[in-house]
Amino acid sequence: MNTMTLWHISGWEFAALAAAALLVGFSKTAVSGANTVSLAIFAAVLPARASTGVLLPILIVGDVLAVLTYRRYAHWPTLWRLFPAVAAGVVIGTLFLVWADDAVVRTSIGAILLLMAGVTMWRRRKAEAGAEDEPDAVATRSGRAKARSYGVLGGFTTMVANAGGPVMSMYLLSAGFRKLGFLGTSAFFFLIVNVTKVPFSVGLGLIDGHSLLLDAALAAFVVPGALIGKWAVNRINQRLFEQLVIAATIIGGLQLLLR
Repeated sequence: MNTMTLWHISGWEFAALAAAALLVGFSKTAVSGANTVSLAIFAAVLPARASTGVLLPILIVGDVLAVLTYRRYAHWPTLWRLFPAVAAGVVIGTLFLVWADDAVVRTSIGAILLLMAGVTMWRRRKAEAGAEDEPDAVATRSGRAKARSYGVLGGFTTMVANAGGPVMSMYLLSAGFRKLGFLGTSAFFFLIVNVTKVPFSVGLGLIDGHSLLLDAALAAFVVPGALIGKWAVNRINQRLFEQLVIAATIIGGLQLLLR
């Protein structure tokens, strides 16, 4: 019995999942937050809750490729300040998944993503043109408060729907990260967070032998996506990069609200 039979999916549905896996690779090395489209595809083809368990290992493959590509550019002070708040958000998200149905989850996360996009656009309109190569916003009192609030939201959304990318994208943009620093910091952030989520997902029954078989069939599609992203990012200027990240966040939020 093959993987497609186990999941009762057609050839066209597998092709859609493969395209979504390729987009995961692209988003990890080019436009973070774009994989909200992948989230929507997985949830459309597979049962909503099960889709989060299948998607998680695919995201980890993309995270590994992103770390290998951008590891030199990570900003570790930002990461250390985020992790405690993210851990709290993951725990809250796990408890939320115990009782919330799919409709509540989609509506909550969609609203959060749109709010974050709106706040970021408002902040950037007020900010001076240009940003420091080495962000120092996390060193201030307001910067620490912002890191905690975004961290909790990021941990929550990444646990309940693998949708933490847009939240953290909004945080890193608002903190003044340039393109490569953004990608390097987010690469390590999501690798660590997504690996940490695995035991929770196993405990909730979202990851099992069947889901891992499907992951094994889809993982190969992440690699070409990451290579395309690595090629594309050098051809995207900073302003376009930020616009694409915000646009992907808005699209992801609307998809979750309107599904």
